[in-house]
Amino acid sequence: MKRWLFPALSVIALLALGGWALWPRAELVDLVTIARGPMETTVEAEGMTRVRAPYLVTAPITGTTVRSPVEVGDAVVRGQTVVAEIHPAEPAFLDARARAQAEATVTETQAAVRLAEANITRAEADLAYARGEYQRNSELAARGIVPSRTLEAALQARQSAEAALIAARSELDLNRATLAKAQAQLVIPTDPGADQHGASCCVAITAPASGTILTIEDRSARLVQAGAPLLTIGDVQDLEIEVDLLSSDAVKVALGASAHIERWGGAGVLEARVSRIEPAAVTKVSALGIEEQRVKLRLDILTPAEARAGLGDRFRTYVRIVTWGADAVLLVPQSALFRQGTGWAVFAERAGRAVLVPVEIGHSNAQVAEVVSGLAEGERVVAYPGSLIADGSRIAARP
Repeated sequence: MKRWLFPALSVIALLALGGWALWPRAELVDLVTIARGPMETTVEAEGMTRVRAPYLVTAPITGTTVRSPVEVGDAVVRGQTVVAEIHPAEPAFLDARARAQAEATVTETQAAVRLAEANITRAEADLAYARGEYQRNSELAARGIVPSRTLEAALQARQSAEAALIAARSELDLNRATLAKAQAQLVIPTDPGADQHGASCCVAITAPASGTILTIEDRSARLVQAGAPLLTIGDVQDLEIEVDLLSSDAVKVALGASAHIERWGGAGVLEARVSRIEPAAVTKVSALGIEEQRVKLRLDILTPAEARAGLGDRFRTYVRIVTWGADAVLLVPQSALFRQGTGWAVFAERAGRAVLVPVEIGHSNAQVAEVVSGLAEGERVVAYPGSLIADGSRIAARP
């Protein structure tokens, strides 16, 4: 008996060790408890901030602007800050033919001026003679020597001489003005680098609204046409966000829907609300060369300005627009779901084993899904079911 006892015990120990090694072990898994909570479904897109009501300042007349007295980022006050100055434009160069014609016109008008001056001298002499004749005839008529008809003729001659003098002087003024106009044609452009601070400014443009200079077309002095854009002014505290959505996503968004602004560069998430959905889509080509129908949406930022310091015009953001939301729905993680035929299923933990449970899913987003049926609140499911998990497998919660 003693001789066979030790070998028997050894065989039993080996059998026990082999049974323990071959016995199926529980698979360690991550378990998640099914619970109720708030849920939102969203459409996501990149957006861009913009000043809600920018003011474009344009040139009211054609002329030469001086170098911009303001810079981008400067604060301006309505009606006080001068943002641009426009001086009269310099004359254009004349070609040889035009210059010869202009010089001939000057010579012609100078001769006309001299002729008008001679006519004035003659008219003055005629007037002096007519006045003398009238004076003598008046004295003779008073004594009854000449008839009244002679006196009337002398009066008429004096009045005609006075009118001729007035006409001659007017003709001289007209010819002098014509000469000045002809001489103006010969004015040549001045040195563009000369100091023009002494020149009288034709138009000083003040800020049409208080705010910040957003853009300046060109800071250098230059010739501008009437209506040419000069700069843009806006209030960077009053921002909105523009978003281009696919038309298939835009139909899911309601006017007044809430939105979350992320990746804007600062801490936290900004809150916004959809204020406008344009009724017409436009065709745009994606980076892959695919034509897409895009709809433009505008969002009002609800977060106070002090909580989004640094956010300015034309800054890129990431927008999540809420299309559906509820405060208390039964939620299951997306990672726990997998396809089972045409439906969805999960592995529920029941008595230490994984049980395949078909579930019906309602709304879903990137993180969680709404459970319509198949699971009850408080049940635990496998968060990341792997290939080693099957219906009936022994499982244990990972520490």
